[in-house]
Amino acid sequence: MTDTQGNRSPIRIGRSQAATLAIAGVLGAGWVGGTVAGMARYDSTTGVSPFTAVNIEAAELASSEWDLPNLDHERVDYWVEQFTTEKREDFTNFLHRSGRYVPMISAKLEERGMPQDLVYLAMIESGFNASAYSRADASGLWQFIEETGRRYGLEINSAIDERNDPVKSTDAALDYLTYLHDRFDSWYLAAAAYNTGENRVARIMREETGSERGDEESYYQIWDQLPKETRDYVPLMIAAARISKEPEMYGFGDVEIEPALSYEEVVVDPATPLGAVAQAAGTTLDAIQDLNPHFKLERTRDDRRQPVRLPSGARTAFLVNWPTVRDQETVAVQKYRVRAGDSLLAIARRHGVTVDAIQEANSLRGTRILAGQTLEIPTRG
Repeated sequence: MTDTQGNRSPIRIGRSQAATLAIAGVLGAGWVGGTVAGMARYDSTTGVSPFTAVNIEAAELASSEWDLPNLDHERVDYWVEQFTTEKREDFTNFLHRSGRYVPMISAKLEERGMPQDLVYLAMIESGFNASAYSRADASGLWQFIEETGRRYGLEINSAIDERNDPVKSTDAALDYLTYLHDRFDSWYLAAAAYNTGENRVARIMREETGSERGDEESYYQIWDQLPKETRDYVPLMIAAARISKEPEMYGFGDVEIEPALSYEEVVVDPATPLGAVAQAAGTTLDAIQDLNPHFKLERTRDDRRQPVRLPSGARTAFLVNWPTVRDQETVAVQKYRVRAGDSLLAIARRHGVTVDAIQEANSLRGTRILAGQTLEIPTRG
């Protein structure tokens, strides 16, 4: 995905790279509004909010129906052949991984009345890898660059990168795609603009058709004028969808699908170590990080309270154990000599603790400190 000026594409899939799918997780697993071998569906009626579990219920078997046109093109045929021969093992892995995020994405698409087949855009962007990072500095399930991510409400700083939050980034991506569809009146043109930039697609459409607005077939009307990597973008989506909609026909019917994303949330204080959260919840640090890929550090942000996702069923244990674990967190104190230009907030952030913790450890009533002053910094475990 690129910025609105059409200057870049984070995942380049051109003819010169046609034999390579394992570039920055460029291709993920397909799904068709149901399941492959029993995939679960995300229940959006409960929602994702602090202290509320994400409910998952069983879905019907996958449908072979389309809600975007199944357009023929030689590059679609090429990619179908690649996925079923040379890249079969890769595609098997993609189908396995599809179960984690597609139910959630599908529910959000349904809520907005958007085509279910747009799930394949996330698939070819990141391979359903919420931590995917491209050489062009795009990140997350939907491969946002920083500028576009921030424009659509994602927070990106030294402590957190919400491009890697699968739920929030999905909302942002669907907002962006809705805008693009409103501009071009075509989901395939919107997909092309998502990949290569809306202004570039608009210019090409005006030059080739006399109008920015078109329909799904307009993509192939301007196909040879698009950048090479974008020419394969929609063919990749269609090819992966064809296989995923009828996996048994292509020999993928017995692929085991990863369980759907399911979690509970609790809200914790600033600079809370994720290891302590895991201990209280009776799980592992890896499990907490897996559910919270948007945290860049092994602690929550330093400046405010924040929700943390726990494995489903772990919230009760967390609430029971947290008071004891929290009281055991401060295990040592280190000395810090204040330097010219220091602020209490900067010192707190540097050491991964809160301003309140430093004030309490040093009996400070305010935030005024002096160069040369020695502070005790509580070290959190």
